[in-house]
Formats: sequence, C-alpha cells, structure tokens
Amino acid sequence: MSNPITSYMGLHADALPLREQRMKLIASNLANADTPGYRAQDIDFNAALDAARLQREGLPGTGLAATREGHLSDAIATGQAPFHFARQASQPSLDGNTVDPDAERAAYGRAALEYRASLSFLESKVRTLLTAITGQ
Repeated sequence: MSNPITSYMGLHADALPLREQRMKLIASNLANADTPGYRAQDIDFNAALDAARLQREGLPGTGLAATREGHLSDAIATGQAPFHFARQASQPSLDGNTVDPDAERAAYGRAALEYRASLSFLESKVRTLLTAITGQ
C-alpha cells in the first residue's frame, strides 16, 4: 500500500531502482561486446515503471506476485521480470553477438542522464521535506 512518503516522492522513487538496473544491463552488454553468442539485454522501462507503480498502489495487474518488500527489484536483478528482454541487433556479428558498442555507449549515456535527473528530483524533494521538518 502507498504511504505518505512514497506518495510524496512520486514517480521518481519507483524509477530510480529501475534506471539503476537498466544501467547495469547496458554495462553488462558493453562488457560482453566481444563474447561470442552474447545477446544484448534491456528492460522495457515503461512497462517496468507501470508495474512498479501498480505494485506500490497495491493494484492487480503487475504481472508479479508481490510477496515481500523489494520483490520487483529482485525480479529485475534475476532477469525473471516480464519486461526484461534480449534486444534485437540491427547487424548481428557472425559469431552471434548482438551488441552494438556505439549504440550501447549512447544508451548508457542517456540512461546515466536520466538516472541523474531522477536523483536530482528526489534530492530536491528530500531537501524540501527536511526544510519543513526543521522549520528553516
């Protein structure tokens, strides 16, 4: 169920762990750019964010059984979530590797920028809350 703090933090509280997991997947793709047969992985971010929002609100339709706190992030980390997929390459190599290093670097840069934006938003919310608590 939603509590006042998570409601106050809004969408970015759900987005931050998903953005982190996406950055990990992209970094893994880059690390395996020369591994024969490696398939580039990614997250359907919009579907994952919708699932996180529904889970936070306690609504059905997340596609995951939330049996404990952090269930969604555990599913992402293990690759069991319905929004985790192998990305199709525009030009796969002869050894079956589907990682395009240039596209992955661009995706990582964008993901890092989005992560920093969510982090800045949350920082602003926490500062506002701290100001309200301390009365300064």
